[in-house]
This record gives sequence, C-alpha cells and structure tokens, in this order.
Amino acid sequence: MPTQSSTLPLDANGQPYHRTWLVLTLLVGTFSTFITQTLLTTAFPTLMKDFHISATSVQWLTTGFMLIMGIMIPISAWLLTRINSKHLYLAAMVIFGLGTLLAYYSVSFQMLLVARMIQAMGVGISAPVFQTIMSSVYPPEKRGAAMGTAGIVIGLAPAIGPTLSGWIIDNYSWRALFLFIMPINITVIIISLFTLRKVLPTSKQPIDWLSVIISTIGFGSMLYGFSTVGEAGWGSPIVITTLIVGIIFIALFVWRQLHMDQPLLELRVFKIPAFTLSAILTALAYMSMMGVEMILPMYIQTVLGRSAMDSGMILLPGAIMMGIMSPITGRIFDHMGARRLAMTGMLLLTLGTAFFLSISATTPILWIIVVYAIRMFGLTMVTMPVTTTGINALPFRLIAHGTAANNTLRQVAASMGTAVLISVYSSVAKWNLPGHQLLAQSPLKYQQASVNATLTGYHMAFIVSLIFCALGFGLSCFLKASHATSVSKEDAA
Repeated sequence: MPTQSSTLPLDANGQPYHRTWLVLTLLVGTFSTFITQTLLTTAFPTLMKDFHISATSVQWLTTGFMLIMGIMIPISAWLLTRINSKHLYLAAMVIFGLGTLLAYYSVSFQMLLVARMIQAMGVGISAPVFQTIMSSVYPPEKRGAAMGTAGIVIGLAPAIGPTLSGWIIDNYSWRALFLFIMPINITVIIISLFTLRKVLPTSKQPIDWLSVIISTIGFGSMLYGFSTVGEAGWGSPIVITTLIVGIIFIALFVWRQLHMDQPLLELRVFKIPAFTLSAILTALAYMSMMGVEMILPMYIQTVLGRSAMDSGMILLPGAIMMGIMSPITGRIFDHMGARRLAMTGMLLLTLGTAFFLSISATTPILWIIVVYAIRMFGLTMVTMPVTTTGINALPFRLIAHGTAANNTLRQVAASMGTAVLISVYSSVAKWNLPGHQLLAQSPLKYQQASVNATLTGYHMAFIVSLIFCALGFGLSCFLKASHATSVSKEDAA
C-alpha cells in the first residue's frame, strides 16, 4: 500500500512536498504585492493635494512602479536559473517589505516614489517566480484551472486596489495604505520558510549587465517621453528626444538578445506564433485595464464630486466579478480552449469601453458600476486563458523564459499604456481650458467650460483605450480553436 509521501509531487531535490500549501503561500504573498499596483489610484487626488503635484507627476507612482517591474522581470528570469526558487521568492518579499516600510514613513513625494520603486523591484522578482512555478508544478491538462486560480490574485488584486484605497483614504491617512500590507508581508515571509521548496532546476549562467543597462535606458526613456506629454505637449523637444532614444535602445536590446547564446531575455520564444499572439493580446488587455483603473477614479472624484471611498465602492462589483470568474474561466479553458473565450471577452471589453465615451457630469453611478463590471467580466475571459494557451505552446525548458517575456511585455505595455492615457487626458483637458478672462467676466460659464474641458480629456483617454480593445478583438480572431490541453511539439515528441 503506498505511503502518503509517495503520492506527493517531488521538488527539484527529489523530496516530496505539499503542493497545496506551497501554492496557497504564493497566492497570499502575490496578492499582497499585486494589490499595490493600483492601491494608490484612488488616493491620487489626496496625494496631489498633500504634495502639491499635478496628475502627470502623481501617475509616476503607478507607471514608474510598473516600469521597474518590467525591467526586473527579465532579470528575474536569469535569477530563476541561478537561485533556489524558495530563496528567491523570500528575497523578493523582503525587498517588497522594505519598500512598503519606507513608503509608510515617506515625508515627500520623491521619497514616496523611491519607496514605490523598491516595492516594484520585489514584485518584479516575485511575479515571474509565482507564474513560472504555477506553470511548472501542474501538467498541461490542469494548467487552465491552475492559472485561473492564479488569475484571482493577478487580476483581482489590482482590481480591488482602488476600492480598498478609497475606504482607507476616507477613514484614515494615505499612510495606512502601506500599514495594512506589512503584517501580511511578514506573515508570508515566516510561512514561506516552511512551505516553499526548490521546484525549479538551477544552473550557473552569467548575467549580461550590458543588456540590463540598455533595456533600462530604452524602456525608461520611452515611458518618460509618454509621461511628459501631458505637461510638455507632443511637439516638445524633450518628448520627441526621449521617445527616439527609447526606440533606438529598445531596438539595440532586441538585436543583442537575438544574437546571444544565453540572453537576458529569451526573445526567441516569440518565434512561436501561438505564444506571440497570446502575449500581444494579454498586453493589450492590460493596457486597457490599468489605464482605465487610473482614469475612472479620477473622473468619479473630480467630475462627479464623489469621495475616494465612493469611487472605490463603485469599482468593487467589477473586482468581485473578476474574482468569481477567474477560476471559472480557467476551467472552461481546460475544456474548450482560448479562442471563443478570448473573442467574447475582448468584445465585452470593447463594448464596455465604448460605453464610457458618453460619460458626463450627470452620468448615473449605477450605469458606471454595470459598465465597469462588464469590462472586468470580459477581462477574465482574456487574460489567464490567453496566457495559458501561449505557455502551453512552449516546450517545458522554455516555460520560465516564456513567462518572463510575456510578463515583461505585459508590464511595459501596461505602464506605457497608462502613461499614454494620462498624457492624453491631461493634454486634451489643458488645450480645452477656457481663458482666464472668462473667469472675470462670468465665473459660472468658466466653471462649466472647465468641467467640459476635463470631460473632453476623459473622452479622448477612453477613445485611446477603445483602440487598444478593438485591436485586441481583431487579433483574438486569429487564435487557434485547438483544445487547451495541447502541448508543444517538442514535449509531445
């Protein structure tokens, strides 16, 4: 009669371990880190007032966070090949905890921004570790359900961030946003000592620091250029220069990776069409999600005049929808594949975004709640199913590299998409503001004209988001209708 240990999976050292406890620890830890991506969005108006900064400046707390994540993810792929996955995840959680502690004690916007960057370094390491482990410890026929479970934290955490933030801002200080994370972080670190195992093989591979420098300059310049548009304008020399520098260095980064035997980021995974298509679709979905999750709370507070808590509660049903549907869509994917799910999801996401083009100063709150929930429902049908079908197209030896490449593209695209939406909103609203002479002549007309200018900025931002969604819907039609359990040709052989 077999013993219990014989039915347990084996780690990289050939020792049995409890997969349920390992996965549960990763889920809790990753939820606490991913929620910080959008935790400050509802607090933006408060932070703008406390630190006397503009919307263009305050958005760096989120776009800068996501950019650092994007830079760290390919480095994390290399770290996964060198360091015990247990030790690497623990180190990531410690770094994240230090950033959270520094954020709590921040006395200036610059200090808070640095703290967010440190947090992002921890998340940029822990996120690919989490997804690579989830993709590796389950066989292909169970990855849909596993990644659906992972989608609860990857999708729900950023979705619920604005709601939690609104409640905390209305009842406590913005510092409490970081205070509530600290006990979770400490608990996960302690539990990880007992539940995590080395489940991925390691080897000694050198890191190409030149690639790190080139990618940092490239992605950093691109994001800075997009983020500066709101204040400087699209024709500004600083905007044009930084965008050109970014494009050149990103091109150099891609060229270098493709001509190295052991690249920092294995871009050859994009030679597999199914993986490339899934990565682009996921990136477009996240560009739309993250951008709208920054824009919408600002609209609710600045135009509708609702509190931070109200704006958070308005977004809560959508977050709950994502949490409920993520594991369900994961199981559906295991049975029917990603094509029909993705097409339906992108259609809902596109329609939901299109509805936001008609928002005004009198838009009913219930209407916003329903439309936002429709968008989030659509997202659950796209993100994890499409990601999983791309991972399944890779041979096992490339899963870690594929996860890193997919996460890098997703985070960089989301950060740049968010920066573009904020810049479009800021610049269009600024262009349409009435002259100060109208303020002296007719204060009421000036106030109404200012509201209209702000609304025009939001409308243009939603139009850009709609373009992302429409592109995603068109690309989803090219997904193969094959069954979800199909594996790469290499593994099948």
